[in-house]
Parts: sequence; structure tokens; C-alpha cells
Amino acid sequence: MSSTVRAAHYKRLNGKYLKDGEALLARKDYVQASEKLWGAAAEVVKAVAARRGVTLRAHRSISQFVAKLDDEHPELGLAAEFGVANNLHTNFYEDWLAPRMVEKHADVVRSFIRKMERFL
Repeated sequence: MSSTVRAAHYKRLNGKYLKDGEALLARKDYVQASEKLWGAAAEVVKAVAARRGVTLRAHRSISQFVAKLDDEHPELGLAAEFGVANNLHTNFYEDWLAPRMVEKHADVVRSFIRKMERFL
């Protein structure tokens, strides 16, 4: 599969997970919303990586790619925002974030996605 096709695939998944996450937030299902929002963030990272001809398969490689982008563009604050998305991923398993925190984290994930879309 070409890098352009892979990037489009990941971007489609990003949109799906973001839409699903928004619907779950509206239903106040914060645990499930957390995972979908994290998934949306992860998929946009994979889309940008694919555009650059890089394949990311594991959580660690996704995080390392975000760190690389953050080094290239420190003014965007990508690493910090992706760290917030990772908190949502943890919340899926632990259900420890207050609903208000999940809502705030969702705002950060939306910001992260908008910033990452610049690279597509």
C-alpha cells in the first residue's frame, strides 16, 4: 500500500474516532470517549508519519514520532498535547479522570489534531 493510500486510511480512521468520541461525550460515556479520542490522536499521527513514508505500529513508535515532530516544531507544543491524549488512553483502563477533565482533555485533543493536520 502506498504512503498516500496509508495516510488517507489513517486520516479516515482519525475522523471516525473523533466523531465517535464526540458522540460518546454527548452521552456522557467518558470512559469510552477517552479511548476514541486517544485513537483519533494516534491515527492522525500515523497519517502524518505515512505521508513521510514512515510506518508506526506500536505506542512507543507513535510517541517517538510525536517527539520528533515536537523537536522540529517546538512552538506547536505537540508533545505536551499528545501527553494529554495519552492520559485519556489510561483513563479508558482506569476510569480515574473526572468528567470535567475528560471534557478539557477532549479540547486539547481537538487542538492537537488541528495542528497535526498542517502536516498532511
